[in-house]
Amino acid sequence: MVKKKKIKISFRAILSVLTLVLVGYVIYQNWPDILDTVNHLDDANIFVLLLLIPEQLFMYYACGKIFFSYLSNRQSVKKFSNKDVLLISTELNFVNHAIPAGGIGGLAYLTYRLLPYNVSAGQASFLYIFRYAITTVINYAQALIAIVILLILNAIPDDAKWIIPVSLLMNMAVFFFLWFVVYIASSKKRIEFFSKTVAKIMNSVVKIVSFGHKRQLMRYEKISNYFADIHESVKMAKENKRYLKKPALWGFIYSFCEIATYWIVAISLGRPELLPFIMVGEAIGSVFDGIVPYGLYELGMAGVMIALGVDFPTATIVTVMTRVITLLFTVISGSVPYYKAIQRKNNGS
Repeated sequence: MVKKKKIKISFRAILSVLTLVLVGYVIYQNWPDILDTVNHLDDANIFVLLLLIPEQLFMYYACGKIFFSYLSNRQSVKKFSNKDVLLISTELNFVNHAIPAGGIGGLAYLTYRLLPYNVSAGQASFLYIFRYAITTVINYAQALIAIVILLILNAIPDDAKWIIPVSLLMNMAVFFFLWFVVYIASSKKRIEFFSKTVAKIMNSVVKIVSFGHKRQLMRYEKISNYFADIHESVKMAKENKRYLKKPALWGFIYSFCEIATYWIVAISLGRPELLPFIMVGEAIGSVFDGIVPYGLYELGMAGVMIALGVDFPTATIVTVMTRVITLLFTVISGSVPYYKAIQRKNNGS
């Protein structure tokens, strides 16, 4: 009787396939836009477009500095280099684009990636929310400045004046959300109540979905410890507001780089005057991007620019071309470091 050989599949092989699948998925989802971008490259100044390479790398670095400039104040956190800052940021950017989970995949990966630096899950979550808060507030501040400039120039059509109240409402919603998060995280009693509520809701949903076979997915103790960790991070930030100055500065730089990416593409197409329109469109489009990674961002941004008076072809070309170029750059710059980081963790290094 011939013995059957057991086939061992290494974790490394699984990760290799997974990375390729993620890259393939990103390219497949955006293939029509990729083809459209290639067709319009003749209309662009390639030398100007090449500025996107250093600009994107600096943007990733700025994003990483939001996290690490804050962590540098924590004595328990291990030292990190500028290379670590850039690599983790490019990997995080790749994960956020490759995994369509509205930013949850990015949070999970950041938590995993910062563990070797003695950063807990709660601290990583605080940093992730903190980064979102800083960049969102700055984005909307820039959008309001752009709206004021457009009003002074009388460049907003009468039928597009709805952009003004929408932007104001979005600003109010963002500030209310941030206030609510800080309000919950600032009190141990509220943290405990919130933890119990989350555990109860999650376990009820699991019980219903599993038809009663699985009664508990999340333990209150683990959730409580997680939110207590966030509470300590918020408490420390409130007590040491000077720690927030550098992250806020890097957040401003990062937010401007996001807008500059679209502006560089617009300049390459001979339309530098589109900057204020891009600032408004990017702020509103980013709301959709935080919920659904594919499709709605472009729809929101291009739609706002068109409503503000930018012609349809230009608005769509600038938006789609920028998105495709940055997406391809994300895949090229982030997939390999992501794969290597996972492997290092698997090998115990």
